[in-house]
Amino acid sequence: MIIMKKSLFLFISLFICMCLQSEFVFSQVQNEMIRIEGGTFLMGSPEDEFGRSMTDEEPQHRVTVKSFFIAKYPVTQAEYQAVTSVNPSQTKNPAHPVDSTNWFDAVNYCNRRSAAEGLTPAYTVNGAQVTWNREADGYRLPTEAEWEYACRAGTVSPFYSGNTMHGAGWFNENSFTTVNGFWSRHTHPVGQKEPNAWGLYDMHGNILEWCWDWMSPYTAEPKHDPIGPATGHRRIYRGGCFDSGSSQCRSAYRFGQTPYLGMFYMGFRIARNDF
Repeated sequence: MIIMKKSLFLFISLFICMCLQSEFVFSQVQNEMIRIEGGTFLMGSPEDEFGRSMTDEEPQHRVTVKSFFIAKYPVTQAEYQAVTSVNPSQTKNPAHPVDSTNWFDAVNYCNRRSAAEGLTPAYTVNGAQVTWNREADGYRLPTEAEWEYACRAGTVSPFYSGNTMHGAGWFNENSFTTVNGFWSRHTHPVGQKEPNAWGLYDMHGNILEWCWDWMSPYTAEPKHDPIGPATGHRRIYRGGCFDSGSSQCRSAYRFGQTPYLGMFYMGFRIARNDF
């Protein structure tokens, strides 16, 4: 009887240690910064692309961006909590992307992480006014053009994976699980789907990602490192999420929302200048 109890205790202890070790490893996602070589691409979508939003994605126009760094994954809950000491996410898991962050939360994270690492913060925040120091070496949000350029990774198809995204991201057809007998959609750990050719994960689906720009209509003339208008009402966010249809997860699809709103499907990915 004593031997059985000792064996049971040993089994339970080993199981707990394995779980703790798994959770520790699971939370230690190495979210490295990937250097993106600058170049020129066609921003927007062609007229015959399935699911395109004509008012927001046309006209296609040639855009040139200089080299920059962008994170391999969206900011995870572990990363966000390490910098801010809070985790606002609804689906709690350290390896999931942080969610329920508004645009100002993303800006604040960039500045706080920059300061913690001895870098020059990219943003000056004065109430609702945010000024971007484009010469700073700290973390920042990608511009909308940088985001689409990085997402496409040289492709011209709706997704970096081609005409479908099942292997590339979490969306409303593959992100559900059963909880207490009910269907539930939610975020998933970063890095579980196929990366693009430049090594970036979760650009399609899982979590929507804030960008720097105010939303505005496209124009046809070529552009170099566009950063959007100086003022506006809605900040851009890109990529679709776990609850989006595939058409909303396309490389060209555009969303815009008030920067004060932080919902369970909103997160962000960080960028830096290349010096």
